[in-house]
Amino acid sequence: MKKDIHKDNDSVQKMDNPKESPKLTALVLAAGQGTRMKSPLPKVLHPVAGRPMIDRVLRAVKQAGAGEIRLVVGHGQALVRAVVGSLGVICFEQKEQQGTAHAVRAGQIETIEGNVLILNGDHPLLEGRDLQEFVKIFHDEKLDLALVTATVKNPGELGRVVRHRGDLKAIVEVKDASADTLKIHEVNTGIYLIKAEVLKELLPKIKNHNLKKEYYLTDLLSLALEEGYKVQALTGKPHVAVGVNTQAELARATRFIFAKKIKELMDEGVMVLDPKCTYVEDSVTVGAGSVIYPQSFLRGNTKIGSYSVIEPHVFISECTIGDSVQIRAGSYLEKSKVHNKCVVGPYARLRPESEISEEVQIGNFVELKNAKLGKKSKAAHLAYIGDAEVGEDCNIGCGTIFVNYLPNKEKHRTKVGNRVFVGSDVQMIAPLEIGDDAVLGAGSVITKDVPARALAVTRAKQVIKEDYRPRETEEATDTSESPK
Repeated sequence: MKKDIHKDNDSVQKMDNPKESPKLTALVLAAGQGTRMKSPLPKVLHPVAGRPMIDRVLRAVKQAGAGEIRLVVGHGQALVRAVVGSLGVICFEQKEQQGTAHAVRAGQIETIEGNVLILNGDHPLLEGRDLQEFVKIFHDEKLDLALVTATVKNPGELGRVVRHRGDLKAIVEVKDASADTLKIHEVNTGIYLIKAEVLKELLPKIKNHNLKKEYYLTDLLSLALEEGYKVQALTGKPHVAVGVNTQAELARATRFIFAKKIKELMDEGVMVLDPKCTYVEDSVTVGAGSVIYPQSFLRGNTKIGSYSVIEPHVFISECTIGDSVQIRAGSYLEKSKVHNKCVVGPYARLRPESEISEEVQIGNFVELKNAKLGKKSKAAHLAYIGDAEVGEDCNIGCGTIFVNYLPNKEKHRTKVGNRVFVGSDVQMIAPLEIGDDAVLGAGSVITKDVPARALAVTRAKQVIKEDYRPRETEEATDTSESPK
């Protein structure tokens, strides 16, 4: 008995009971070399807005409800396996790249039950909600095969969707397409949903009768139509068709994600002065009322509170920034915590494991590494504070160095109490402990612990020689003749 063939249906209705859906297995194809990338790095590991594109695809697949994810790997598989190892996927090797249908076969489809979601690992703009909608329609319409199509302005190398009076007929690859077929703007996105038993039946029937002598997965459509299976094209938005094959396409995908994130921030009340010149990864959160100046780069799991100001040319990675904080121009922060009402910079650097409490001021050319500063402490300029714990309301003078790296190649900590005044050009040789309310005189080299309320000074005696001229000056001014 012939099975009905449905036309496109863009409507999405809520599934009555998602638990009744058969098991969904995702098969992600990521074995290609990506020769047009001109890069030694496997194509799917190239970062898009800070994350490898395969990471983005796999996370979208998980959000779609896939109970099992199979990843077909090939070129650079050792690196790919290392990156995806923590994402709970099962890798299958495609030893020879002979087309997309050959890649699917490498995923051992004979061991799959339920429904299968097939897609490429180089489509980084896919989101979980996109795939959820496709899976939902596939389930609601009780389809045997669904392919996702999209209408785009510049189809490029994407396979064209051929119809006759609106009904699906075939997908034609560019190298096999006629001039008329190339004028079609509806393209195959490379996303398929298919019942496992249908895939097992049709996949062995795919032949390599084409110019490239490859096994095209697109032939599933014509085979399913011939067998009378229930087939439907699901219309996706243009971004689901975006694959990355060149460095230029990689950059465009990154710009797309940056632009999307900036719009989200502005919709939430963040002031972005120049959206086209501001770079914020999609994992970053920023509170309402904050201001981001141009040429700033915010990445990773960075969290910025409300009413904070991020000035130009600031780089922040994996940091937590509080409310009403000023990060002034040219500063570089990584894996650090900045509490409320602090001022950092300009041109300051906070290295990993640094934390500054409320109302702390870190000035220009001050560097922190694995250091903590208490509330209202200040290091106004030109200082290095490493492996240290500084108390509240302290003053760290210009040119101060916390000497933490000793000749034995070990690092030691310095502990400074509350209300300590450190004069300019002081060097503190760790391990060291400075008590509360102590004063360290300018130019001192402190090698011993300083008790509370003490003054520590280490200075050479000042010597003054009047009418002093260096020996070289005397010789230079001697006009007497030298003996012959």
